[in-house]
Amino acid sequence: MNTQLQAIPVLTPGSNINAYMASVNSFEVLSKDREQELGRRLVEQGDLEAARELILSHLRFVVRVAKSYNGYGLGLGDLIQEGNIGLMKAVKRFNPEKGVRLVSFAVHWIKAEIHEFILRNWRIVKIATTKAQRKLFFNLRGKKKDLAWLSSEEAQVIAEDLGVAVSDVQQMEGRLSSYDMGFDAPADASEEKAAQSPAYFLQDQSADPALASEDSQWAQQQSTELRQALLSLDDRSRHILQARWLNESSKVTLHDLAAEYGVSAERIRQLEKEAMKKLKTAMQAAA
Repeated sequence: MNTQLQAIPVLTPGSNINAYMASVNSFEVLSKDREQELGRRLVEQGDLEAARELILSHLRFVVRVAKSYNGYGLGLGDLIQEGNIGLMKAVKRFNPEKGVRLVSFAVHWIKAEIHEFILRNWRIVKIATTKAQRKLFFNLRGKKKDLAWLSSEEAQVIAEDLGVAVSDVQQMEGRLSSYDMGFDAPADASEEKAAQSPAYFLQDQSADPALASEDSQWAQQQSTELRQALLSLDDRSRHILQARWLNESSKVTLHDLAAEYGVSAERIRQLEKEAMKKLKTAMQAAA
């Protein structure tokens, strides 16, 4: 099915969440027969109006799921929006012939999109990357709501309950308890606070005498090779390159040089190109 569900206009939660929730609650909850009918129309005919009705009637369910993730410090509107994306993906893949209600099928897609959003935005550094880590992240965070720092016995119980190693539980607990630190100190930070920022501990490579001496010798060598390569050119070619590229005050135009030599600007461009090739060859030979 090539139905583009993304093209269907759907309500989006703005700054007024209460008004949005009132709007989505106004849509009628579908009966099983009506849901089956709309699903068949979507699958067999690609009916976008059927898809729209299926989506709108389930937006209230997305809000309910999104509210359960309110403790992650992310905006409810953003969580709802991500959940709506999951709902649209579920509607696109919904098969009424399976005999399963859309709400039961869609919950997995809604939660998957919300989970991905939370993991993408909860921390600057990703806290969970593998499927096992993601499952542990959400399960452990839910279990820790009523617990302080886990004891060895509590970590063992949770590990057995989730089917993971105790070390995995302890490692994820450490990640959950950590926080992001700014690389640079705030602009209004005191000298004492600024000295605690990670940027303060970086080594200043520019102050290394060995590197400074190496850069100076390299620049001097390049300058010497350039002067020698220029001396290998004829007077006209050397003058064109100096006027076009090595003039410290301003770059001379092709038309100015054309007037000086009594030729066309195109001829000056050709001479410049040939002189560049000769200069590059001479510098490569000297290297």
